[in-house]
Amino acid sequence: MLLEEELARLSPKKDMLLTIGVFDGVHLGHKYLLKQLTQQAREQNLISEVVTFKQHPQKILLPETRLPYLTSLSQRIKLLKGEGVEGIVTLSFTPELAQISTHEFVGLLKKHLRMRGLIIGPDFALGRNREGNAVALHKLGQSMDFSVTVVPPATINGEVISSTAIRNTLARGDMKKVHDMFGRYFSLEGRVITGSGRGIRLGFPTANLGIDPEQALPADGVYATWTYIDDQAHQSVTNIGKRPTFGNGERTVEVHILDYRGDLYRRELKIDIIERLRGEKKFSTAEELKKQITEDIKQGRALLKG
Repeated sequence: MLLEEELARLSPKKDMLLTIGVFDGVHLGHKYLLKQLTQQAREQNLISEVVTFKQHPQKILLPETRLPYLTSLSQRIKLLKGEGVEGIVTLSFTPELAQISTHEFVGLLKKHLRMRGLIIGPDFALGRNREGNAVALHKLGQSMDFSVTVVPPATINGEVISSTAIRNTLARGDMKKVHDMFGRYFSLEGRVITGSGRGIRLGFPTANLGIDPEQALPADGVYATWTYIDDQAHQSVTNIGKRPTFGNGERTVEVHILDYRGDLYRRELKIDIIERLRGEKKFSTAEELKKQITEDIKQGRALLKG
């Protein structure tokens, strides 16, 4: 069994307090739960450990549906480490794992991770057919000697903060609300790939980012952004969309870095998306587009300086 093989590679030196989940985005709701995990682990002299999955379970359970991710696995791990957890276990979510009973799954966690307790949210469930909800886990904990703590959800203006809520807000281009739910700016990371060269010809050179097709993106439009080159922040304006004036219908992420001259081809960039300046628009001529880009840059500068 792949699950047991992956768990057997670990050899914890102390008992553990665990939380389990995808943690896509590592948003403020996740951070609140992780804070409870690390605090309780210290109080109980346990190791705080996060068990997460390489793939979102929905990709296996509902393969016909598309669920864009907010953060890649590498981003998730980096963000989780930033919350002070002592360890992270990444498991492969497979059809076989989806059929494991809650009792068997918990047994493996106790055997290989020395689990002494679970920290979960109110809607958490594990095991075949999501049979291991909070009530079932409490009962199982009494017989298998582990604690279960249910942490209430974090909310903002009465709305529960969740990865789904963030995806929906992102799709509307409401970057202020996305920031409020994340507790940070939404970021994209990717390598600069060859573009059409249209930006250079217009007088506004752009870096065309290679973005995973499964990466969640904001609504199409033009955004004020900060672009990081070797950890140095640069003001930028980013177009996300299909470039209706000259594009071929393919969705792209193109970054114009203000006052920057240099070859970025094949460089890895990170972009913090701050605010949407406008939606996409088709222009009749190149001159009209150039005039609008000039205005976009002016607005972007003012916003980023503010």
